[in-house]
Amino acid sequence: MSQRRISETRVINAPAAELFELLADPQQHPVIDGSGSVIAARGSKRRLALGMKFGMDMRMGAPYKILNTVVEFEEGRLIAWRHFNGHRWRWEFEPRGDAQTAVTETFDWSTANYPWLIGISWFPRRNRKAIHETLNNLERLYS
Repeated sequence: MSQRRISETRVINAPAAELFELLADPQQHPVIDGSGSVIAARGSKRRLALGMKFGMDMRMGAPYKILNTVVEFEEGRLIAWRHFNGHRWRWEFEPRGDAQTAVTETFDWSTANYPWLIGISWFPRRNRKAIHETLNNLERLYS
């Protein structure tokens, strides 16, 4: 693992296709968010696809809005979006039989415009905890 990338993998008791559909729907992101900062999807209720832009209402202390662009997309297996600074949130889904999936969530700031700035901030520590909690939420949703 790069020092500019953190991730966690968890086996979830659900088919990969079902989990992928959940993440491909921005309206569902607040349901599993472990950071407490994702409030609601803005705009289109369309399913995500490569190159698509989608907005989110966020809150970290103060409310703000963010626009994301889907930069990686492999149906049923992989989806990633980037923020304005270029850092990415990436989800990978590896089927483990018919009813289980190894889900990996990654916060990758190696692609950021100013990765050193993120590296010296509290974002990596905060996001490590948030990833863990998001996977907890996902696990609870399918238990």
